[in-house]
Amino acid sequence: MSTSQRWTLAQARAMFDKPFLDLLFEAQQVYRKHFTPSEVQVSTLLSIKTGACPEDCKYCPQSARYSTGLESERLMQVQQVLDAARKARDAGSTRFCMGAAWKNPHDRDMPLLEQMVQGVKAMGLETCMTLGMLNDRQAQRLAEAGLDFYNHNLDTSPEFYGGIVTTRRYQDRLDTLSKVRQAGIKICSGGIVGLGEDIRDRAGLLVQLANLPTPPESVPINMLVKVKGTPLADNDDVDAFDFIRTIAVARIMMPRSHVRLSAGREQMNEQTQ
Repeated sequence: MSTSQRWTLAQARAMFDKPFLDLLFEAQQVYRKHFTPSEVQVSTLLSIKTGACPEDCKYCPQSARYSTGLESERLMQVQQVLDAARKARDAGSTRFCMGAAWKNPHDRDMPLLEQMVQGVKAMGLETCMTLGMLNDRQAQRLAEAGLDFYNHNLDTSPEFYGGIVTTRRYQDRLDTLSKVRQAGIKICSGGIVGLGEDIRDRAGLLVQLANLPTPPESVPINMLVKVKGTPLADNDDVDAFDFIRTIAVARIMMPRSHVRLSAGREQMNEQTQ
């Protein structure tokens, strides 16, 4: 799936500037070339360990640094996770993603995480995890357990990133993606719209993703969910058309990737969705 196309910021910017319907038409053509038009994959996300994260990502209610009223919880029992996965499968999901609010997993947690992956996979679901930064050995162990996808978002452009997160460098994120890829796990990586970034930053994020040695198989485009108590709680709303533009440009730049509508969907009206 690797592509020889290297995107420039100028090319990405030019796409954002296209007339809206022309952009949608182009994105729709790319989409129909690579996907069955009427199919949408349904994924379910479960927080397997909530809150008390040491990172300072300004958008995240799970950070221990902000008072958002979120109760922190320990890592869930394997059986609880498998019960939730079974419910998700019975409701029509084909992918199950398990997320933990960690900077990185500890080695003592790895056997439990491996059991979760094996159990969910045995149900016939695609498995995905997001656990923060990984080292080579952890990535290898998850691969051996049968993990299909690892989610690790770049969030925004390298230029804007430092104003949003200071506890982890942009390069750390790229390094984790590289370790995951080397272990043979597929990548799920995208970003967030509505952090206060401008069009240039949205274009910059998509250029980073599209120019990875192999673009992510899965690209979640999230709309900021504003949570009282986080530094971004009072950010301006994202214009629905600007959000749709971002999705369309992502589709054109990464023609074979699954572009996913993720966080923020519940706040969108029917027309936007």
